[in-house]
Amino acid sequence: MQDRQEQISQVVVTARQMHDVEKRIFAAGMPVVALMEKVAGLIARRIPEILSNTPLLRGSRVGILVGPGHNGGDALVVARELHFRGYEVWIYSPFSQLKELTSQHLQYAQSLGIPIYQTIEQLPDSDLLIDGLFGLGLERNLTDPIASAINQLNELSVPIYSIDLPSGLHTDTGEVLGTAIRATHTFCLGLWKLAFFQDQALEYLGKAELIDFDIPLADVEAVLKDAPKIKRITSATVLATLPLPRPAVTHKYKEGHLLLICGSQRYAGGAILTGLGARASGVGMLSIAVPESLKSLLVSHLPEALIVGCPETESGAIDHLQLPENTDLSSFNAIACGPGLTRDATPIVQEVIKSERPLLLDADGLNILAQMGAIATLKKRQAVTVLTPHTGEFERLFPDVADAKHDRVKAVQEAAVQSGAIVLLKGTRTAIANLQGHVWIVPESTPALARGGSGDVLTGLLGGLLAQAATKRILVEDIVATAAWWHSQAGILAAQERTELGVDAFTLTQYLMKALT
Repeated sequence: MQDRQEQISQVVVTARQMHDVEKRIFAAGMPVVALMEKVAGLIARRIPEILSNTPLLRGSRVGILVGPGHNGGDALVVARELHFRGYEVWIYSPFSQLKELTSQHLQYAQSLGIPIYQTIEQLPDSDLLIDGLFGLGLERNLTDPIASAINQLNELSVPIYSIDLPSGLHTDTGEVLGTAIRATHTFCLGLWKLAFFQDQALEYLGKAELIDFDIPLADVEAVLKDAPKIKRITSATVLATLPLPRPAVTHKYKEGHLLLICGSQRYAGGAILTGLGARASGVGMLSIAVPESLKSLLVSHLPEALIVGCPETESGAIDHLQLPENTDLSSFNAIACGPGLTRDATPIVQEVIKSERPLLLDADGLNILAQMGAIATLKKRQAVTVLTPHTGEFERLFPDVADAKHDRVKAVQEAAVQSGAIVLLKGTRTAIANLQGHVWIVPESTPALARGGSGDVLTGLLGGLLAQAATKRILVEDIVATAAWWHSQAGILAAQERTELGVDAFTLTQYLMKALT
């Protein structure tokens, strides 16, 4: 049971894929009416559980918003069940034509004496609204009078629980189709939909949870077998990917040697934060190349690291790498380059791109790569490359790729396929893609990470894990996903203890280990 639930919790589907899964279920003999009863029954039981610690108790007023399709049918079954539990229920049904099953449920609700209203002006006061207007697969913009009705419902300051998806959101992109319900809570039915991981949808989703109605894994696998996989990263997948436990007999070089190339006189803090992130990864050996003038500063913060002071330009950037004797770039298991470099360090980025080691580029490393022509440059590399852009950097790297603000999952897929790199697109829902178009999504984060330096911490953490993965049989894509999840969890934990205002980048580094315990 646990294994199936874990697998289901990782799956993310498009509207088309979800329709295909449902077709297989119905073709196998599951009656539509039976599935509707099961799904709505789960929701009707879940609502009182969620509200158990609120003033909304038995006999409270619940408004049910009913659409023309089976989403409306689900809502009507919920209405019936809450009515039987003693709630004071009323129904808003503004559509003249309903699907047959939905129409039957409406007729039965009316026979039970549940009031039904056709216009927004008629609606009585309520303590809770349940949104079943539109669910999976909406494609067209909503227009009046339903658009105006949704806007008025949003202004009521009443909690709204949406079934499957807030009405008005595109299932795949999360785009607002004219207007949309601003849900307090959303029950995602069966499998996670793409919209739940698109930044533009998040302010409409509220708290989201999956209602697992026992879809057979065989049906999911049959539908998804030929498509690029899209997965939620979970704690179980992270713990299975971390380079733990270590073998009883090992040494520091077997646990990875990372070279960080970062910092300048202007951005000395970037080098420190990147180094602290790498320290938390548990990497066996850490070398940090910085301008010579920063060497003593880095030693004071990271005494265990080998600090390599390099000749610097007049502006205080690294002029060229000056590694220890008998050492070159091939001496390291991975290289991470970029935080705090400034664009004066262009020759450094050009040099590491020519190396044959796994390479992580961030910050100014990405800006310099963009100037070089990202796709053409990356296609020449033989080794693994990981890019960690935010949206602005992504647009500079991949100006001809789909708009990341509109559909970040599609954008990161296209960028990875075209460049051959593993691309980590930062955001409220960070998305990672590889050459095959497979995507990993971090399912939760915190606005506390919207602070200068938090990306530097991620670069160090990911670089350290990348170096360790190179010495073990760990897929690079999986370790990138693990680092992104770990970083987000540290931010969430820190925000819980210190509020969203109290999580500066240095503090974040102190919560990295706590997030795993």
